[in-house]
Amino acid sequence: MSGVWLFDKKGVARLISNPTRESFEQKDPIYPGTSTPPGARPRVVVYLPTNNVIKSYTELELRLAELGWTRYYSSSQPHILQFHKSENSAHLISLPINFAHLRSQHMYDIIVKNRSFFEVRETPSVT
Repeated sequence: MSGVWLFDKKGVARLISNPTRESFEQKDPIYPGTSTPPGARPRVVVYLPTNNVIKSYTELELRLAELGWTRYYSSSQPHILQFHKSENSAHLISLPINFAHLRSQHMYDIIVKNRSFFEVRETPSVT
């Protein structure tokens, strides 16, 4: 494994395989709700029937409701949003309350449970 190990403020290390100057700079995501590790292109969730990028939880909740998902309000876990497929199903999508904190793991959770309707794509590079 060649590359450079980078330590963040919390002491967590990660390997950067092909380091560039930009890969060492911590920046806020260009697009809210994107998963953007250093040196990577931002990713977005796309609703395939309309080919639109999901830019907010309002839009995501609308699309999920069209597919039969309902929002579950929990007073015991106010820091996450949860969507249930139905009361008879074990399917559950859990997301952070802040759309800007949506990461790849959350995006792929949406995709896996709605394969024909959503897709994760890399955004074009911004110059």
